[in-house]
Amino acid sequence: MTLEKTSRPNRTRRRLLQAGVAGALTTGLPMINLGSYQAFADSDKRYSARAVKLVERSVVIDMLGPLKIDFRPEAYAGRISEADEKAFRACGITAFHNAIGTGGPTAVEDTLDFIAGWQGFAARNSHLFLLVNSVDDLDRAKAQRKIAVITGVQNAEHFRNAADVKRFYHLGQRCAQLTYNSQNLLGSGSTERVDGGISDFGVEIINAMNETGMLIDVSHSGDRTTLDAIELSPRPIAITHSNCRALNNHPRLKTDEAIRKLAAKGGVMGITGVRMFVRDREPTNIDNIVDHIDHVAKLAGIEHVGIGTDSDLQGYDDMPADQLKMLRESYKASYAFREKIDTDGFDHPRKIFDLTEALIRRGYSDDNITAVLGGNFRRLLAATWK
Repeated sequence: MTLEKTSRPNRTRRRLLQAGVAGALTTGLPMINLGSYQAFADSDKRYSARAVKLVERSVVIDMLGPLKIDFRPEAYAGRISEADEKAFRACGITAFHNAIGTGGPTAVEDTLDFIAGWQGFAARNSHLFLLVNSVDDLDRAKAQRKIAVITGVQNAEHFRNAADVKRFYHLGQRCAQLTYNSQNLLGSGSTERVDGGISDFGVEIINAMNETGMLIDVSHSGDRTTLDAIELSPRPIAITHSNCRALNNHPRLKTDEAIRKLAAKGGVMGITGVRMFVRDREPTNIDNIVDHIDHVAKLAGIEHVGIGTDSDLQGYDDMPADQLKMLRESYKASYAFREKIDTDGFDHPRKIFDLTEALIRRGYSDDNITAVLGGNFRRLLAATWK
């Protein structure tokens, strides 16, 4: 079945959340004609029976999904709000790779604060969240209808030596980007003018990550650094959240060469919904996200593409104005921010259902959709984590 067009209530996403949403993945959803579901009490929008069942049966992994994009310590203090809990329960996503970028002179302290703060938040709200230690925890979260939280960091500046990899692994970290956008001691970021590739120290960290069982991520790394990491790592690595430069000439995106070589080593690439990474002009909508999934599938195989939204459930455009301004100002002009950061149709807590509908419209089989939603990343994590 395909998505039926219906009008949306004239309310903002935050007001919808405050009004409360019904769980999409509970039994007894009201059946609408032609096999579609009015799956959420706050909206007349309908999803096909096929889309709802696909999300329900899949271990859906957002391989870059911060639990909340909020720079204030109070964001992870105390108990989760009723509205936020309802949003998580209705989102259809099984696991979030909760990661931010740290760096600079206080990288170690900031990373420790991040890990302690968000793991504490998950533990205080264990009725909803399940901290991930192994791949089995992803399946356990799905069975228990909880939200699995994978702890990661979008940089590796907190690794002062190779032994630090194991230390942070024991603290719960399961994934690390080698670099963010800038140069560090391991390699170059995507917005650096010159990319010198992986350094000798970077080789030590790559070896330590493989030995420890921590997933290597090169989403923000420069072209040479990305290719070096793929070649140097004996195990497959990830591009958890990026898109295809062949479709959109942006420095943060990945070349066809990198995608092919990543796939040849067994890696997986997560496609993001950040607007300027999806398309360089308007309109920019959810079908343009599927264009990138199509490109990776045709270039390297369906088993090498997944999802890494690079946003929380609300999206960037709903952030408080002062925090959004601070975020925009922290990036170079080459990031090419536009008026909106979120992609149309992929900017709300139930976006995974809309993406599933878009994949159905594009002609993907059930097995292929399940692989994209999370099966491919689950396989990669099983092959990487110890």
